[in-house]
Amino acid sequence: MDDSQLLRYSRHILLDQIGIEGQQKLLDAHALVIGAGGLGSPAAMYLASAGVGHITLVDDDTVDLTNLQRQIAHTTQRVGQPKAASARVTLAQINPDITVTALQERVDDARLAELVARADVVLDCTDNFATRHAVNRACVAAGKPLVSGAVIRFDGQVSVFDPRGGGQPCYSCLFPQDQKFEDVACSTMGVFAPLVGVVGAMQAAEALKLLMGIGQSLAGRLLMLDGLYMEWTSIGVGRNGACPVCADKK
Repeated sequence: MDDSQLLRYSRHILLDQIGIEGQQKLLDAHALVIGAGGLGSPAAMYLASAGVGHITLVDDDTVDLTNLQRQIAHTTQRVGQPKAASARVTLAQINPDITVTALQERVDDARLAELVARADVVLDCTDNFATRHAVNRACVAAGKPLVSGAVIRFDGQVSVFDPRGGGQPCYSCLFPQDQKFEDVACSTMGVFAPLVGVVGAMQAAEALKLLMGIGQSLAGRLLMLDGLYMEWTSIGVGRNGACPVCADKK
């Protein structure tokens, strides 16, 4: 790190659990953020401010006026622009020293496998079960930790699925991919704006901890937030021995 970086990240370096070694791990790391909307905005912005050296943003959507109530990486002037490109501008303004790759595309299984293999940590900031399961399969196959978040109305949840841990559950253990779950969209159900910021920031925190190897992650636990009464609930998540995604992984 040069003098400018030492100054920029000084409040991290002061923490005994991080120090120069931990901050260097962040600078050398590559995070894949899938979804540049309500969750992806705060998650990516905190990853950038913390100094994650390479962030890849994936989103095939464009900025809409209705997004601006909660998707804080975007501005009124960028309505109509690709979300990934818009978020890249914001991250560059926060931290011009990092590399941000913006991909405006809907990724299939093959492309996901390619992108996940290049990353050190994956943040699922999407809003539908099909994509979440596809991301989970790619992370299990590649042995990469996955930080998952979801928010609708006044309810939020966040967890970590880390195949490196041995015996840890994957996303499909919690929400079996062969079961039918109804996707509920913000466009029809609504979402409380600050709640995506809370959950997205927690996704960033878990990702940073994983990259630095500090603390204890949310692997094996699901945190659920009732934003209307601001109450957190933590439940244990066990591995499904018959899970078609991770059962054959040791």
